[in-house]
Amino acid sequence: MVWLMILLAVGIIVGNLMLLKHTAHIKMPSLKDKQQRHQDDLEDDGWRDD
Repeated sequence: MVWLMILLAVGIIVGNLMLLKHTAHIKMPSLKDKQQRHQDDLEDDGWRDD
């Protein structure tokens, strides 16, 4: 039973390390881009009657 718990813990650690390695090179969008898209979405909102 103890071996099963140790194996599960090692599996979770290895899985998390593999996920971290896989996502290490993914580029995060910058905050400026996110704010600009949010502003564009607000301007294109069809609910306003300005």
